[in-house]
Amino acid sequence: MSFTAVTFTTQDFFKTESEKIRARFEDSHNGQAAVRERSDLVDKVTTQLWDSAIESSEELGNVCVVALGGYGRQTLFPCSDVDLLFLSASSPDEQAQKQIRKLCQDLWDLHLRVSPTTRTLADCGKLHRDNVKFNISLLDCRYICGDKDLFAQLREQIIPKMVARDATELMQRLADLTRARHKKYGQTIFHLEPNIKDCPGGLRDYQVAYWLTLISELEKTRVWPKAENVLPATLRKDCGTALDFLSAVRCFLHYRQGRDLNGLTYELQSEAAAAGIGSATATRISPSEWMRGYFRHARALYRLTVLLDEVPQASSGLYRFLENRKSRFSNADFSVVDSRIFLRQLSSVEDPAVLFSLFEFVARHGLKLSAETERCVEAAIPSMQQRANQHSELWAQLRRILILPHAGAALRAMHRTGLLVLFFSEFGAIDSLVIRDYYHRYTVDEHSFVAIENLHALRDHGDDLQRRFRDVLDGIEKPDLLFLALLLHDVGKGVETPNHIEGSLQAADKIFQRLRLEIDDQDTVRFLIGSHLRMSATMTGRDIFDPKVVQEFCDSVGTTERLKMLTLLTYADIKAVNPEALTPWKAEIIWQLYAASSNYLSRTVDDQRVDAQTSNEDHIKRIVSAASPDVDSRQLISFLEGFPKRYLLTHTPDEIVSHFRMHQHWDGVEPQVDLLKQNGYYQVILLTVDRPSLFARVAGTLSSWGMNILKAEAFANKAGTVLDTFRFVDLFRTLDMNPTEKARLKRSLEDSLSGESDVRETMETKFKPATKIPKVKIQPSVRIDDESSSHSTLIEITAQDRPGLLYDISSNLAALGCNIEVAIIDTQGQSAIDVFYVTQGGGKLDPSIESRMRDVLLQLL
Repeated sequence: MSFTAVTFTTQDFFKTESEKIRARFEDSHNGQAAVRERSDLVDKVTTQLWDSAIESSEELGNVCVVALGGYGRQTLFPCSDVDLLFLSASSPDEQAQKQIRKLCQDLWDLHLRVSPTTRTLADCGKLHRDNVKFNISLLDCRYICGDKDLFAQLREQIIPKMVARDATELMQRLADLTRARHKKYGQTIFHLEPNIKDCPGGLRDYQVAYWLTLISELEKTRVWPKAENVLPATLRKDCGTALDFLSAVRCFLHYRQGRDLNGLTYELQSEAAAAGIGSATATRISPSEWMRGYFRHARALYRLTVLLDEVPQASSGLYRFLENRKSRFSNADFSVVDSRIFLRQLSSVEDPAVLFSLFEFVARHGLKLSAETERCVEAAIPSMQQRANQHSELWAQLRRILILPHAGAALRAMHRTGLLVLFFSEFGAIDSLVIRDYYHRYTVDEHSFVAIENLHALRDHGDDLQRRFRDVLDGIEKPDLLFLALLLHDVGKGVETPNHIEGSLQAADKIFQRLRLEIDDQDTVRFLIGSHLRMSATMTGRDIFDPKVVQEFCDSVGTTERLKMLTLLTYADIKAVNPEALTPWKAEIIWQLYAASSNYLSRTVDDQRVDAQTSNEDHIKRIVSAASPDVDSRQLISFLEGFPKRYLLTHTPDEIVSHFRMHQHWDGVEPQVDLLKQNGYYQVILLTVDRPSLFARVAGTLSSWGMNILKAEAFANKAGTVLDTFRFVDLFRTLDMNPTEKARLKRSLEDSLSGESDVRETMETKFKPATKIPKVKIQPSVRIDDESSSHSTLIEITAQDRPGLLYDISSNLAALGCNIEVAIIDTQGQSAIDVFYVTQGGGKLDPSIESRMRDVLLQLL
């Protein structure tokens, strides 16, 4: 039979068998079987053509045909390249090369994409730094036909020797190539139209992990391990299932498009879901549910890249310096080696306290768990099932993680190892849940982690708008509650309820019980979850420059603190939809609504006061119910009468009851002073009768002690009782290091109020003009408004924050004959934002004094 006849017969045979393979795949959707059958088919065809070629060229008897790459692994997808190595002891002569070219041409005529290379044994023993992919492809070598002795030398001697010699560089180059590929795809598995081969979590990641482990084994033993034993046993099951799924999907893509295109487009996702591709039952499912399966499988393969972290990057002086610095993070429980966390005792994570400390360590330093540590955590999870709901320190440990800079990475690792779902089973409902609208890039669980990362990222350097949001974040009293709300705000999307907010609230209520969260903290988180779409809806559906719209929005928010938290939640939530969702324009609109609402809430404080006739309001009912039986509710309501409603909104019922008890013990003359410490800051609570320069004296005394005043409020009730609260940071830890100083500070406050000490003289001695140049220059402004309150003049001051500023402002107001009725003091970054409602002679300021007041205040700012 002539060579031409053989080729014709081969073409017919190849076409018929290929159609059979495709038919079997379309019937079974078994991708692994299809790629093995295609590999076997190409083996037969190649061998047949080779045998025919040998008949006309004896020189080919000293050549071996070797399969490389995916073909070598017997995973030849329908439209993939056929990588062939023509191996010889020495360079083949011209006649042999001509026959090799003829063979390749015949394979191309079969519409196979042949990628041939001709090499000697010596070539295969070298490290090709300009083409390291060739060295890596040799790891998949498989004999097809030709000289078997040559192949035996290649596999048993040449490759093991080359790998043993150059293992470190091979692994480094392979890891570098993989890191570059991951960077190209944004270091995430979450793409609207993922490339199932090259994206993080794609088929290539599986192979990289296989190669890295194989190189390591060959370096140690120079013996080829069994293919099924190469990967760690703990990863084989999930990875095997993921490999089955993606193999089926890639076969589907190739057959559907007739080309080696591996992008899973939006339309093809729908087709694959309808066909049941990759489904164990081959049943039709929704595209969203099908993509949920895809992301779970991608996550399983992406986990294999933990092996990358065990390959150090090419050493440099700077690299070694940075790694040595990170190793200093090691402690009694964990050691840090090459930026990975190892357990000093593998069984220690069976203790919940150590387990949470591990993820707190991740959240604090941004380090990754080693593969061994991840395996230990996963192994410990089953033994903790029964204890999960009885863990008394759960909130304390979770909140420490949430507020740390790398909380997102820690939560992601907790979710990956099963810990998050162990303690919060509700989170399992959104595991890899897809919102398939070509807008939401991330799955619902990942969206929550990204949102948390977005807030922490505000602390990085950014533009002016980002700095403004960062300043708001710095002024939040309980940021842990904001981060908890972000973690839970979308869990309802995995629950069958009329709307996801209702489902999220139901899930959150169950979680609150396990966290043993305080009632008021529950209310805050519940508000944020229930309102997390409100700001977005107002921005997009209403005119935010309409005062009525701002008023309605503020009525739904209630307090400045809640406004800050909702603003930041909205910012982080929108930004976490996809990388382009939060445009500069949209971020500016969020800020404008925040600014307008903040102004409104500050300007309406003085006119909204508690009336005894409103004792049935929910806030007052809650305050009365929080009091112990020995408290007379009528006296309590009488105490509240005349206070601004803001007082009820900004203090918990327990705090208000404690203020009432201070009032009960007060003799009506000497001031009552209480000093508390909570959440890292101190608070002074002052109860007294009104007197000249009262607010200024307290501010001056605290400043003279070196305290940094963060917030302050001054309120008075109908009976004339003044209640001032000052929140401050002890910069020099005077009170922490010397507990007896707390009593002395209280005496200093009492002496300044009684006039026994001269605060003005102390301040003039203590504080000299500042010479330090601030990082951010704040333009001072003074705005005086007679319209916002019916009986007070509002003074709004923005200035560069500095020691003694509050004292200077309040003492000058007192010198001008002003009485401070309400004060709202806030600090955002380096900005001091102070609002005062003042009167003079029981009424608003005379217009003649306002101009002079503005000049005086601007001079000292």
